[in-house]
Amino acid sequence: MTTTRPLHFLRRGQPVALGNVPPDRTLLEVLREDLGCTGTKEGCGEGDCGACTVVLGEAEGGKVHYSAVNSCIRLAHSIDGMALWTVEDLAEDPLIQPVGNAPGVCANAMHPAQEAMVQCHGSQCGFCTPGFVMSLFGMYQKHIAPSLTGTSASAPAGALPPITRALAQEELSGNLCRCTGYRPILDAAQQMAALPPRVVDEATLLQKLELLGQSKPGPEPDLAQNSSYMAPTSLPALLAARAAHPQAQVVAGCTDVGLWVTKQHRQYDRILDVTRAAELRQVQHDAQHITIGAAVNLTDALAALVAQWPQLHSFATRFAGLPVRNSGTLGGNVANGSPIGDSMPLLIALRARVVLASVRGEHDMPLEDLYTGYRQNVMAPDELLVRIVIPRPSAPSGGSAPGEARSVGANLLRAYKISKRFDDDISAVCLVIHLDIVEGTVRHASIGAGGVAATPARARRTEAALAGQPWTAETVANAAQVLQAEFTPISDMRASGDYRRAVLGGLLQRFWLESQGNAVASVENFRLQEAV
Repeated sequence: MTTTRPLHFLRRGQPVALGNVPPDRTLLEVLREDLGCTGTKEGCGEGDCGACTVVLGEAEGGKVHYSAVNSCIRLAHSIDGMALWTVEDLAEDPLIQPVGNAPGVCANAMHPAQEAMVQCHGSQCGFCTPGFVMSLFGMYQKHIAPSLTGTSASAPAGALPPITRALAQEELSGNLCRCTGYRPILDAAQQMAALPPRVVDEATLLQKLELLGQSKPGPEPDLAQNSSYMAPTSLPALLAARAAHPQAQVVAGCTDVGLWVTKQHRQYDRILDVTRAAELRQVQHDAQHITIGAAVNLTDALAALVAQWPQLHSFATRFAGLPVRNSGTLGGNVANGSPIGDSMPLLIALRARVVLASVRGEHDMPLEDLYTGYRQNVMAPDELLVRIVIPRPSAPSGGSAPGEARSVGANLLRAYKISKRFDDDISAVCLVIHLDIVEGTVRHASIGAGGVAATPARARRTEAALAGQPWTAETVANAAQVLQAEFTPISDMRASGDYRRAVLGGLLQRFWLESQGNAVASVENFRLQEAV
């Protein structure tokens, strides 16, 4: 007989302990049905609309790391040992206090995220409002609160770091509204910094999180062996659990498995959570490589890549909405192997290798060799993907924006995502092109494609058509024809096969124009006008 250990987390500064929570129960179900916290709404049930957004706080390196996440697809046990805030907590949490002697602000007044929505008329029907407020709270904690330590509450608003229109649009991309047209909500995001500031008492919160961890029962051998929700904290323990329970459903951020629970109504008797293993949560840099642990969330993993290749910024922010990126992991996206997953074409183009591990040892391979068919891979039943290794470019990265001229010898990289909606949508086609050009000749080409085959694919024939050729319009035209013929994409609700083939050729032509510094019409060049 299996059982789950009690679920422990902090809410409003107080410990919450829940017993007998099934391993596949979502956080939203626990909030609404078990705790009666109906302020958090259920909209889509698949992480698309953001109505269910909550904020998690986790101790990391002596600080609290805040993440806005979708509670509808997040498994409840995954927040064990963390702090949780819902929309009902912001004015009630005793750990959220005014800064200094802010005039006219009482201890349980509305948080700036709430007050700004009121002042800017950011709510109409109100169904999406709790999710927007929580995303605004996460934005406040990330971009405003860090500057408030030691700052007088009477400091002028201009002393606080501004939240720009573009930043607000990026970080609210995971929240949908059908009433307001977004303008007043974006206004609210910018208005928060002008309101009397409030901060979380992180010193007290960290103490409480530490006490929460100490108060939980120890790893009793019989309970650990029979637990239906396993979350080992080290790689050896994780691999041992995988060897002992090869049929357990492996989860990380649950942005895919959560949909299987909510939409396909699958049930799981045993879950193996990889996100607590410390070795899988690290990003490491050396002179030759960037190594990203499989449990690093997409927000942090993409940030590490953008730091090396700044031109990936727009692509990274379009990889789902922020709450999905805060939960989903790079390793989970790769291991799941969806043909429309955006990280795999990028990693293939970056010539990444994946490391698989079991109690028998480790081995690595090019990422594109991981897949054998639709959502199928070469991993043995006792193996896990533990890290992704990306080589640094051999030459400086060529350019940071579409239309910027690249110098001879540049390391050219561009990632294209074609979807019906600019934000928070699934790709119809994803194409990533990575070329090494020396003295006008293509010395090496790596091209990753998604949405055009049963698996994420490498365009090997197109690479061969480019390698060794002069970087000219004629070479590109010939390679575009090869690329269009290399894949036989299907027609589905996102696009027809003919459209996908046409897009492939057009994107390679666009890449050529951008490499020459031509201004190319692109929605990526659109910038929201700042509020006056």
